[in-house]
Amino acid sequence: IKFFKEINIKKGDRIVAYMPNTIETVEAFIAATAFGSIWSSCSPDFGAKGVVERFSQINPKVLFITDQYFYNGKKINILNRLPEILNFIPSIKKVVVVNYPGKNFIKYNKKFKKVKLFKWNELMQIQSEKIIFKKYDFENELAILYSSGTTGKPKCICHRSGGVLLQHKKEHLLHCDIKENDNIFYFTTCGWMMWNWLVSCLASKASIVLFDGSPMYKSSDLLLKIAHREKITLFGISAKYIDALRKYKPNLKFKFKLKKLKTICSTGSPLSEDGFKYIYKHIKKNVHLSSISGGTDIVSCFVLGNLYQSVNSGEIQNKGLGLDVDVFSDKGKPLKNIKGELVCKNPFPSMPLKFWNDKNDNKLKKAYFNRFKNIWHHGDYAEIKNSDGFIIHGRSDTTLNPGGVRLGTAEIYSEVEKFKEIKESIVVGQSWDNDVRIILFITMSTNYSLNKDLSDKIKNKIRQNASPRHVPSKIIVVKDIPRTKSGKIVELAVKNTIEGNKIKNEEALANPEALMEFKNLKELKT
Repeated sequence: IKFFKEINIKKGDRIVAYMPNTIETVEAFIAATAFGSIWSSCSPDFGAKGVVERFSQINPKVLFITDQYFYNGKKINILNRLPEILNFIPSIKKVVVVNYPGKNFIKYNKKFKKVKLFKWNELMQIQSEKIIFKKYDFENELAILYSSGTTGKPKCICHRSGGVLLQHKKEHLLHCDIKENDNIFYFTTCGWMMWNWLVSCLASKASIVLFDGSPMYKSSDLLLKIAHREKITLFGISAKYIDALRKYKPNLKFKFKLKKLKTICSTGSPLSEDGFKYIYKHIKKNVHLSSISGGTDIVSCFVLGNLYQSVNSGEIQNKGLGLDVDVFSDKGKPLKNIKGELVCKNPFPSMPLKFWNDKNDNKLKKAYFNRFKNIWHHGDYAEIKNSDGFIIHGRSDTTLNPGGVRLGTAEIYSEVEKFKEIKESIVVGQSWDNDVRIILFITMSTNYSLNKDLSDKIKNKIRQNASPRHVPSKIIVVKDIPRTKSGKIVELAVKNTIEGNKIKNEEALANPEALMEFKNLKELKT
């Protein structure tokens, strides 16, 4: 706080962080909010170009940067990226270098013109003073988050303080049963909206447990060990993690005594029925399994758990309190038991305040309100069941259209995930012979390979449990599947690659090199 005063930080100034999920990052965020300044963060798995693409749009004054970070035991020097960042973002005049916890500080003596470098531990020597949180307007800017950037330059989504706090406290207290002195864990990085969601738990007088790095480093059940040791009450992970755990530990059989655990939250992608069954059969029986779905756009959830309703395997329990969420046909008519577009028909507190540098809100209106008049169109392909539960079938811009019939990709993934031979998959529609054909790409688990027998089994499973229309025309093995920094697979990037279209922003991907394997595939020419 005193440091910000000394460098003359004011309301509305942008403070940015290129940091891992550590205590220092949370402290810097809280200090920024005390000044009414605007926070924005990227995790160290973003390359320098990805950081520049995001932060250069908002002209920040201060950058917090880690000296290094680790993933799967590998050390990555982050300070080597600092010259490129400062070269392209001249607004940054102050840089605070933060030592990665438990590691020796990487020596860095490089100097920059008009930019002053500080060390975090030096700032901690400044005599502290009582933090006085000024009261700002409900609409005061709180944080800028970024769209994935896979279809162009990342959009800078600016959120309001009051609305986000109100929405998060509703979700925490009423949907997730978070109470004072609870211990909350969510596997996330600082580049994902769930980090903001996690930090807000402090407003409910709960403690947050931070984790940084690979969730399966040296031990596939590492996160469960942490949940046991730290007496976690809410355990938040991704559907992808549950699926991986199910394959690595198919007979976990309640290995960990999770006595304090009340809630397991799953997000990031739809949680399959097998994922639900695995949790109740192997992790904990008497737990509220809450599959949730929302997005960076609303920095919260549209659909999530309900403490007073039964959990149905494969479904998200209900819409968020105060949100008139529905599923529409292309003509704007409500649907039940039929897939359509996820919408919200009323205003809500965590709607974006604005997009940064968006004159007359043109981009914001185009992103959410062009499809249906005065109704938020979220871009998810969804379905409401008779139970009032929701199923998210994937992003609506990546739905498949063979024979002109819209099909969700999630139904194919839920069948493919059942095969232990398959590590991961991605499915896209390829334009072919004046129609669309379904192509399934898979990566194989160790010691397995694709043969005709396995291929037939996969197709039969999809035919039986999804529909004949869902059966892929081709199943192709690849070494890796491209994904965003937050771990989401990028169907649109793969589709564009196989059809020879230009990828607008490969820097948004965690592993853009994976796309090379999808170019000019012989299997896709017949």
